[in-house]
Amino acid sequence: MDGLPPLREIIEKHKLAAKKSLGQNFLCDLNLTSKIARYAGSLDGVTVVEIGPGPGGLTRALLMDGAKKVIAIEMDPRTQGALDEISAHHNGKLEVVFGDALKVDIKDRVEGRVKIIAKLPYNVATQLILNW
Repeated sequence: MDGLPPLREIIEKHKLAAKKSLGQNFLCDLNLTSKIARYAGSLDGVTVVEIGPGPGGLTRALLMDGAKKVIAIEMDPRTQGALDEISAHHNGKLEVVFGDALKVDIKDRVEGRVKIIAKLPYNVATQLILNW
């Protein structure tokens, strides 16, 4: 794996609990998140936009799978500590933008090849797909 503690430990350390009001569902199985990242195809040299990273399970897999950079858009500021740990461990290849993915403009942050990869929160999935 990536040398970071198991995701359940990070969630416990930062006292995180999924909020249904935000459509959160933390995916803790790093084997499953790795599989999701692999299904996205080659990430070598790719900037990935991830929507709703939560505590960073899929984020970690995307970085381990070779993403040049991950721009994670997250509404929940409680996740900042967990995401900061990942960013520090991966030498700043993770940029976290706190805000509503429906309203955040990331055009200036993205260059080169881009993939949008997410375990979309159910309450915004349709709107995101239609708006992007």
